[in-house]
Formats: sequence, structure tokens, C-alpha cells
Amino acid sequence: MVTLTRQVEPGLDPRRWWALAALVASLLVLGFDMTILNVALPTITADLGATTGQQQWMADAYVVVFAALMLPAGLLGDRFGRRRVLIIGLGVFLAASVVGAFASDVTWVIAARALMGVGGALVMPLALSVLPSLFPRDEQTKALGMISAASALGMPLGPILGGWLLNHFWWGAVFAVNVPMVAIGITACLFLLPETKDPAAPRVDLLSTLLTAVGLGVLIHTIIEGPAKGWTDPAVLGGFGAALALLGALVLRERRSPRPMLDLALLARRGFLTPTLVATLGMFVLAGLMFLLPQYLQAVRGIDALGTGLRTIPLMAGTLVAAKLAQPLVSRFGARSVICVALVVLAFAGFLGARTTTGSGYGFTALWTTIAGVGFAFAMIPAMGGALAALPADQAGCGSGLLSTVRQTGTALGVALLGAVVAGAYTAGLRTTGLPGAAADTARDSVVGAHEVAVRLGDGSLAASADAAYLHGMNLALTVIGITALAAAVLTAVLMPGPDAPAANAPSGTEVAPVSADAGQ
Repeated sequence: MVTLTRQVEPGLDPRRWWALAALVASLLVLGFDMTILNVALPTITADLGATTGQQQWMADAYVVVFAALMLPAGLLGDRFGRRRVLIIGLGVFLAASVVGAFASDVTWVIAARALMGVGGALVMPLALSVLPSLFPRDEQTKALGMISAASALGMPLGPILGGWLLNHFWWGAVFAVNVPMVAIGITACLFLLPETKDPAAPRVDLLSTLLTAVGLGVLIHTIIEGPAKGWTDPAVLGGFGAALALLGALVLRERRSPRPMLDLALLARRGFLTPTLVATLGMFVLAGLMFLLPQYLQAVRGIDALGTGLRTIPLMAGTLVAAKLAQPLVSRFGARSVICVALVVLAFAGFLGARTTTGSGYGFTALWTTIAGVGFAFAMIPAMGGALAALPADQAGCGSGLLSTVRQTGTALGVALLGAVVAGAYTAGLRTTGLPGAAADTARDSVVGAHEVAVRLGDGSLAASADAAYLHGMNLALTVIGITALAAAVLTAVLMPGPDAPAANAPSGTEVAPVSADAGQ
């Protein structure tokens, strides 16, 4: 992300805190937009007839675009004016929210989510970069903390707010809620923010941006389509080949560029690479669980939207605990030890959750999701700090940008890969013998569709089969999480430098970069 490097000493305008409040409100919207849709997916599926693959795209379209455009968005603000680009980003986000709120089919919902990703990518880095023009040095830490808290707080608020809105309004309310808060942000930016720019900033590399967006998009599309078409289908194999070629071309271009947008050479530093992979795994797990849990709770357990949102709190609660306890533990035992133990805890939660049956009560779900939340948070927070601390100060901007991009890629892959595991197992395990063709197709599309067909036909056995098939898929996905977390723990123990290693993995005397305000994004 963008770091606070150039200082513009402003006059102490008392309105600066109102401007910050508007930015905080806007970033809070971006934070809960990462999770608010998950609770609404079963309702949208029932209303618009979305398949499992379309549900994955509704979740992933935002993230793929956000990951691809975040770095060039920061450069656009530097060159053409940070306030101007920030207002454009908020405007795009607002317009996309209106489109999503009144979408009449799945395609428009996916398009709205992708457009929201464009707006979010413009807003996130520039909300940080305008702080030096608003606050003197001695107030910037406090302002940065408020920005960070807004980003982090939005994620756990998303499911609860989404559930409440769905219980009182139509599903489009999860988009419409963005409009007033973003409108306030636009107004504040227009009247309260000064314009700043850096004409010497490097130009946006359009080809690298295109390779990133298309390469990630093709990869995610191929993973999502794999369970339906078969992993050996020529179209699926061709998709993987195309994604590999596009992303390979991106790597070659960035390695040869004198001023790369993504400085991949940083990944050669073990002190940066290992915690970056851990942070990416954390987002992979969190995104996958936030995609799978609402469908389990609503479709299989029959819990309403608000109840579902409230029941995701244990998964998020670990972040609040880790925010207080992670640093003392790291100071005493070292980041490597804390991360390894946390990954083992996360693996245990995955294996425990994989024992869920149709007869399991919510108490069991709360147990393993709480353990998973603690493991995720105690791995994620030290990993983020370790990755950023491994960077020399002159590489803080490009390094934190690379970290953010890779983490967002992990988010998209979590929904795509774990969703594909569930979709494949669900389709294979669902019994549709004797159903009319159209009804069988609807039941195979998603567990929500199967329950609708079961109610319409009065077929209790179909509902039971759908529940068992979905649970089998979810348990397989949780097993994958457990195995991946254990493998990550081993790699961390072997590859991550110990507490006696140089902090920045750099020559003695190199200044270490400060930790960036990237939490929750």
C-alpha cells in the first residue's frame, strides 16, 4: 500500500478531523464490503437462481479487480492528483453500489461487484496518501491508527450488518447501504481535502496492469469452472495454460523493468517471502470460510440472515484477541514461534471442523470457528508485521504494495479453490434420481436451489441428500485447510529467519520500514 513518505506541513485546519471522519466512514464501507455479501449470497441465489460458480464470481469479482488495480491506482493519484482520483474512486464505488442494489440478474450483480473493485482500488491507497497533506507529523500516527481501525473493523461488521439488512429489507440493501456513507465521503473530499500530486511519480504500466487483471481473471474462472466441466476438459486445461502464460509474461516483464510496478525481487528475501505466504494463506482461509459458512448456516441449518451474521462472530473474534496479545507474545517468543503455533492451531480447527455432521449443533460450529479465528489472527498479525519489518525503508512502498496484491490474490483463490472443492463434492454426492430434468439441474446448481426444489415437490429425501452432499464438500474443504496450514507451519519453521536475524534482511545500518496500515484489506 501507499506509505507516508513525503510530508506536506499543513496549517492546523480544525476541519481536518471532519475530513478524516469522512475517510474513515468510506474505508469502513470498503471493509465490510469484503464480507457483507457472503451472508446475502443464499438469498440472492434463491431470488436470482445463481449457480455455485456464479456465487463464487459474485464474491471474487470485487477481489480480483481490487488486487489488479490497487498499485496502478496509487500511481494515478500521485501523477494526476490524489484528491481527484480519490473522489473518482468513491464515485465509481457509489455508482456500482446503485447498480448492484437494483440488479435484476446475476450478471449485473457480478458486474457491479467488479466495478466496486475498481472504486475500492482507487480509494484504499489514496485514503492513506492524503494524510500528510491534512496532519502534521505528530498527529499522523493517530490518524493512521483510525484509518487502520476502520479497515479492520469493517470485516467483522459486514456479516452482522448484512444479516440485519436482509431481515428488514430486500437483498439489494447490502449494496444500497454504501450509498449514504460514500456520498458523505465524496462531499468531504470536495470541500475539506487539499489537492496534492507528485509529477515525478512513475507512469502507470498499462500492460502489466492488464496482464495482472486478465491473468488472475482467467485463473479464477478456470478454477470455478473446473468442477462442472471436469479438470481434464480441454477448456479447463487451456484456461490453466493461458493463465500460466499471462502471469509468466507479467513476471518476465516486471523482472526486466528498471522501475517495476511489482518488485518481485523482494520475494527472494526469506524474511519477506515466508511471512507474505503466511499472510496470503490467512486470507485464503478466511475468504473460503466466509464463503462456505453462510450457506451451511442458512441452507443446511435453516438459520436466518441476521442469525447467520451473528454466528460468524467467533471466527472474527480471534482478531480482537490477537490485536492485544500478539505483540507481547512475539516479543517474548519470536514471530516464527508464534506463527508456527498459530498455524498448528488453525490446522487443528480445520480437522476438527471436518467432523461436522448433519446432527452437529451450533455449539460445535462455534467451537471450531473460534479456534480457527484465533489461529488465523495469531498467524496473520505477526506475519504482516514481519513482512513489512523485513523491508528497507526505501522499498517500503513497493513492498507493502506487493504484499497487499498477493494477499488479495489469496482471498480470490480461497473462494475459488475451496468453493470448487465443495461444488465438486456436492454435485457428485447429490442424488437426483427420479427428478424432472429442470428440477434436477436447479438442485445441482446449489444447495439453496436443492432446498427450493425439495419444498416445491415435497421431497424430504432431496433436502437430506443436499445437506449431506454439501456437508461432505465443506468437510473436504476444511481438511484441505488443515493440511495447508500444517504444511505452512513446517515451511515457516524451516524458512523464516529466527529472532536473531537482521530485521530488514539488509546490510547493517539500513533503515527499517514502518508497519503499514493495511489491516483488513
